[in-house]
Amino acid sequence: MADELPPGTRHLPGFLDRAAQEALVEDIRAVAARAPLYAPVMPRTGRPMSVRMTNCGPLGWVTDRERGYRYQPTHPVTGAPWPPIPPRLLDLWAAVADHPAPPEACLVNFYEGSARMGLHQDRDEQALDAPVVSVSLGDACLFRIGGAARGEPTRSLRLESGDVFVLGGEGRLAFHGVDRIYPGTSTLLRNGGRVNLTLRRVTAADGQDRLTAS
Repeated sequence: MADELPPGTRHLPGFLDRAAQEALVEDIRAVAARAPLYAPVMPRTGRPMSVRMTNCGPLGWVTDRERGYRYQPTHPVTGAPWPPIPPRLLDLWAAVADHPAPPEACLVNFYEGSARMGLHQDRDEQALDAPVVSVSLGDACLFRIGGAARGEPTRSLRLESGDVFVLGGEGRLAFHGVDRIYPGTSTLLRNGGRVNLTLRRVTAADGQDRLTAS
């Protein structure tokens, strides 16, 4: 399957063993205690997304009906700053990203059994030279990835708990999404479901101003 993926993308199956996954889940529970999961809505339509989300890091990715997709330094519901990215995730970035600057945002998406994520590009960042690093925890999912144009052919693969997926190089702007969750395929999360962690560098490494809500 690896040779069928877009250039610059990498699937690292089983990158995290069970102990590392459990430790990371505890880290994310601590993040969610300070920055609670909330239900985002789509721009313009106000339609709720099927995932709940939160963030950690200096910046967090948010979306709402009025102002659309953006990064900002505070939780849109509580108004508090996002908690820092856990050291374990910073170490993971250092191990797989091959980029000199650290991530500034970690988007946490929680998928229940019926949740989906339509095909989309991660393109709200200035630092498009930095990869997007995605970590799967909990139930397996059917992940779909295509090319840099929406109409290009797509490939599907199953992501299991502990897998890491990297979108970099030519594949940095590949369209991708989650077609389905496979409930009951992991015992990692107490009540089932899938957590996806997406590490991103937002601003250019040359010191450009951060993208905020201002």
